[in-house]
Amino acid sequence: MRLGSINRACRLLCLALVLGGGSRAALANNGSDPARLVLKDDFEAGRFAPEGGLFYKDNAEQRSGRVIFQDRNVRNGRGALTLSVAPSCPATANDCSERAEVWETPEVLAGYNQTVWYGFAMFMDDPLPQDDGRYVMAQWKREIIPGADGDYSPFMALRLYEGHLGVTIETDMIETFPIGGPARPKGCLPGEALAVNRPAARQTRALVAIESGMTPANYPAYFDSCAPGIKVIRRADLPSAQKGWIDFVFRSSPGPTGDGHVEIIADGVHVATVKGHIGHSGPGLDKNQYFKFGPYRAPNPQNWSLTFDDFRRGPRCADVIRSGQCPAE
Repeated sequence: MRLGSINRACRLLCLALVLGGGSRAALANNGSDPARLVLKDDFEAGRFAPEGGLFYKDNAEQRSGRVIFQDRNVRNGRGALTLSVAPSCPATANDCSERAEVWETPEVLAGYNQTVWYGFAMFMDDPLPQDDGRYVMAQWKREIIPGADGDYSPFMALRLYEGHLGVTIETDMIETFPIGGPARPKGCLPGEALAVNRPAARQTRALVAIESGMTPANYPAYFDSCAPGIKVIRRADLPSAQKGWIDFVFRSSPGPTGDGHVEIIADGVHVATVKGHIGHSGPGLDKNQYFKFGPYRAPNPQNWSLTFDDFRRGPRCADVIRSGQCPAE
């Protein structure tokens, strides 16, 4: 299925068939609280499964993306999903991005104050980007009311930094202390997140997990401060982006006032626990959180693709974990 190579009318028809009424009816019959749903999609049917709660969003940024249900590179079973972007932004565009992201359908979205666990397998296709541009493979955000003022970054994101994996947490701007300054002359205190304040966006971004064999020096130098309001228990590191298939599990429990809770697991290894200020509470924000995955980047002259398999979501870690042990709730 190549959405970038067919005209708009056909594309919308195909999406309607892929996402049709059966999907919505099946999900609607699973209870009144979407956060309690257990969702799965192994991408083996050549379309999005009714029980998965996923769809490819048709908008201007995504129309040059490609969505391919394929059987050449799979983690489990007979099929997987490859999402690709190609150069599409005009050279004169200042605020353009290139995306091929799969979203959760509106009827399965959990409340922003609820806990949801996610699992998925991801393969970084060659060539692996090595530059310092913006590359996001998976992200969690809060719904925003149409027309509202503000540009809110994902409260949690799986990113690529010069070919290395990293996980970031974002929140409304909180107090940070520059490394080397009077309050933190030798670095962050135990448990404090490495962070950067972004005054123009009124947000604080923290780097909470890095790739095995790397140090913070391998990541952007703008992560130069310590955020006491975001506590990180670092248990292990992320696998290499060049490893091949990686199975991720994330706990999403945003809490912009300080009661947020995130867990990160990769290939059954507990990578990190993050607690504290996670997410946003500014004006214009709506009541739900949502997840999307697939390539998202700033304009770039090269093609970029990711392959995904075995998506799952549930209210408990046990609903999504494939190996290793679940953290204590």
